[in-house]
Amino acid sequence: MAHLLRGKQVGIQRDFSAGLDPRLFDIDEVPEKAARVAVVRYGINSQISALAYDPVQSLLAVGTNDTQFGGGQLYVFGQSRVSVVLPLPRKSSVKLIQFVADKLICVDSKHEVSVFSLETTRILSTYTPPGAVTALLTDPTLDFALIGLQNGVIPQSLLKHSEGEIVAYDLDRSSPAPLRIPNLWRQQYPKSRLTSVVTLAFHPRDIGSLLIGYSEGAVIYSFKVDKPTKFFQYELPPGAPGGDTDPTAINIRRYPRLTQAVWHPTGTFVLTGHEDSSLVVWDPRDGRRILARTIQATTVDEPRNVAASRGATPGTFALKCPLFRIAWCSKENPDDTGILIAGGTPTTNVEKGVTFFDLGQTPNYATSSWQILSQHFEKPKRQQTLSTPPNAEVVDFCLIPRRSPHYAGSHDPIAVIALLASGEVLTLSFPSGHAINPVNQLHVSLSSVHPFINRIDLAYVERTRWLGMVENRSKGPPILKGGAEAKRSIMRYANRNILQAAHADGTVRMWDVGHGDEIENQRMLHVDVARAVGRSDNVDITKMSTAGATGELAVGLRTGEVAIFRWGHNQDYGKEVRHIDASEYGLVAIKDRAEPVVKEGLLPLTLFKGQGQVTALKMSDVGFAAAGFQQGSIVVIDLRGPAIIYQAGLDELASQSKRGSFRRGNSQSQAKAEWATCIEFGVMSLDGEEYSSILLFIGTNLGRLTTFKLLPESHGGYSVKYVGLSAMDDRIITIAPIDAELGDPAEATQSAVAGLREGRRVNGVLLVVTVSGVKLFRPPAAKGAHKTFDAVLCDSAAVVRYQAAGYALLGLFGDGTAKTYSIPSLKQIASGNVSHILDVRRFSEAIITPTGDIVGWTGPSEIALLNVWGTGSDLTRSLDKLLNIEALIPPRPTISNVQWMTGTLYVTPADMDALSKPTNP
Repeated sequence: MAHLLRGKQVGIQRDFSAGLDPRLFDIDEVPEKAARVAVVRYGINSQISALAYDPVQSLLAVGTNDTQFGGGQLYVFGQSRVSVVLPLPRKSSVKLIQFVADKLICVDSKHEVSVFSLETTRILSTYTPPGAVTALLTDPTLDFALIGLQNGVIPQSLLKHSEGEIVAYDLDRSSPAPLRIPNLWRQQYPKSRLTSVVTLAFHPRDIGSLLIGYSEGAVIYSFKVDKPTKFFQYELPPGAPGGDTDPTAINIRRYPRLTQAVWHPTGTFVLTGHEDSSLVVWDPRDGRRILARTIQATTVDEPRNVAASRGATPGTFALKCPLFRIAWCSKENPDDTGILIAGGTPTTNVEKGVTFFDLGQTPNYATSSWQILSQHFEKPKRQQTLSTPPNAEVVDFCLIPRRSPHYAGSHDPIAVIALLASGEVLTLSFPSGHAINPVNQLHVSLSSVHPFINRIDLAYVERTRWLGMVENRSKGPPILKGGAEAKRSIMRYANRNILQAAHADGTVRMWDVGHGDEIENQRMLHVDVARAVGRSDNVDITKMSTAGATGELAVGLRTGEVAIFRWGHNQDYGKEVRHIDASEYGLVAIKDRAEPVVKEGLLPLTLFKGQGQVTALKMSDVGFAAAGFQQGSIVVIDLRGPAIIYQAGLDELASQSKRGSFRRGNSQSQAKAEWATCIEFGVMSLDGEEYSSILLFIGTNLGRLTTFKLLPESHGGYSVKYVGLSAMDDRIITIAPIDAELGDPAEATQSAVAGLREGRRVNGVLLVVTVSGVKLFRPPAAKGAHKTFDAVLCDSAAVVRYQAAGYALLGLFGDGTAKTYSIPSLKQIASGNVSHILDVRRFSEAIITPTGDIVGWTGPSEIALLNVWGTGSDLTRSLDKLLNIEALIPPRPTISNVQWMTGTLYVTPADMDALSKPTNP
């Protein structure tokens, strides 16, 4: 009966939902890969805590913290869309990760060691050491790992041990090994405080030498003689400024605690970093200190009169950031080196960045004087800062070597991925420090934190159009080349789900999130909105809209600008041209603001400067764009000019309405501020007319729907005519034009507009959804069928279709459910809970596609793609392949021929493996 009554009220004679059975409604997470994969999401589920790179397999591993948004887990990314998620065995945060041959080793916040196989992408073994893990050391040529403990151990097993001892963990046998190393520092200094292992490092060319960093100093341990050979303790005499130059402690003897210890790439020197930000270079042969310095000053270990660094306020002194990470890098020639440092700069610096000392060619140790060696580190060839955004602190970084996994992963790097304190990542070229665009370099999931995504939208783009939208952008060599994607199911839909992501740096990136099927064009598009509007700061994107047929993009900002981009070839490719401020027809031409590195792509076309935040934006398939602003104004742009063809205020339109569209009880609401919340173009006949027109519908926060006609002019352009105003019951969130005879969308498509020239008539109705109800009527009048949502508010809604079964209204509601309603009876068909998948607080930002896909946020930097016509399955395992068995690990660097001839005892990796095993296999 409801169907008959509501259908007759609006002139619909059919039930467009007749073929939809409630059993078809089953929430399913759409896979990014093959049909069996159902819980692969885009983005990172929580804050990033660790990074690791394998140059042999060309894979990047990312670990996350356990937060309220998601548990700690591991992501492994390869080329294109290759990705595998490895969950931890129990709820915890990822603390340390390292690649070793065909395995990935992880230490979590509960001090459990997990070993994962890259071949099977499954966990192989777990190990709980007898203390808090503070350091992890592996080598691609060894079958065991060393683990440093807080009590001063470097463990690897569950064997019985006395305090301060450690053992090795056999990665092949997944069992403890007999190798043990005691607390060497306490043996040498029995009166020392409780010392923890801070860092571990094998000698780059002699694996039989181990550099152990304790909290009070460093030790070189020789496996050849089974004892320590050198001890390094950083001592500051009275009057020596050290790193922090604390005026209250400068006149006492100090021993700054150690935080870092690394080898020179050839093992010629040792570098230690300390909690006062001092960098100390040592001679490993005799244990002498060559130089102590900071990033800003040298010889800080010598007594002298020095003024403390002034703080932000009078009477205070500035502390320095901790030394978060140090890497001693080299070029192809391992004697041509440099030191990369995260931290160590004054806390008052706005731009902290990453510091790089380019030391150049290392002096010949045998023929160089002590002064030459000291000056080599005191006066580097070049000192530069790899820039990061203001106030962004780099807490860790991961170098990207070209080929070799040796030299502690610092040999001939081409790039560095910096981890910021916020959890964002930044990719920089090395050693120049230029920012690297992650587009088509890193997996799309990493782009969600490179930098953070502020807002998303989704366009339903024609397949042929998207296949042709392959950006031609200058870029360097690929960073990730490993892995192989699993075979996906055949393409399910002709149109593609193209996500538009607005980032915090004023850029928009677009990519195909798919339908759980084959993705033919996997590449990402990059649009620099900040450059298009002519500034780098205060570029907060609030709205985006892409035309599915033309690929044109409109972007609205909080400051009122609307920038429009169109696909094309850059005439100024490779050239940095000066912008010429030229305005025509109320718009600013911005074609000359295209990125010089883009040869073909989405290029800036025109810019409109409005008043107040852009609150609604729509790019049509037929060459029109419309925008609404918080100050209550609206604008319509004809892209054929481009030119502004209509501009007015909503208050002016309300005063023009004389046909009783307002209810009498709305006199108070008329005084409230009003702005557009939803815009849609359609092709249909208005109530009482015998012909169809291009129509523009604008809904507002006060529940008013304004209808306009777009009429062709004799000169070839278009004009906009106000038609009428209709009143709804609440804020409008969705406007859906529907063909009353077929149930198909009555949108302003290119074919529909072409049919107007032939006199084709579309008998259409309008379905308008507000937060509290839904109304079905023929515009511009407001009479028709109406339904009020019971008890809960609707945050997002759209008309969806299931194959040939019919259409329905799908909405997301504040109680965490997704509900479908029949058309035109507006009777509930089915309901399902999605609160366990999506963040209910961000339902208003979710997008519903015509095929029943829901794209919504699961956390601050992760989105999920669900489908209401799913199978209810939850198969979470990715089928992507990570391990390339043909990629061979190169031999480990060894001692020189001269060293061999002079009788230097050399320990091979095979000898080391024998030490860690009770018997040889």
